[in-house]
Amino acid sequence: MAVEVVAPMPGTIAEILVSVGDDVKADEELIILEAMKMENPIVAPADGKVTEIKVEEKDKVDTNQVLVVLG
Repeated sequence: MAVEVVAPMPGTIAEILVSVGDDVKADEELIILEAMKMENPIVAPADGKVTEIKVEEKDKVDTNQVLVVLG
């Protein structure tokens, strides 16, 4: 079952730390989201494999926008 990782707040994608096909563990950092002049790590909610990355670095995102899909 796919798990969608969403943005908890609006901001800008500062860095993408994973690639499609990567195996990730729960609480592993996937993306750095810059919001309110702070860097906020976005972590995996569960173990899985990165099946899709829906953003690119420097993209502006909204709250609840899907960033990464884990399979």
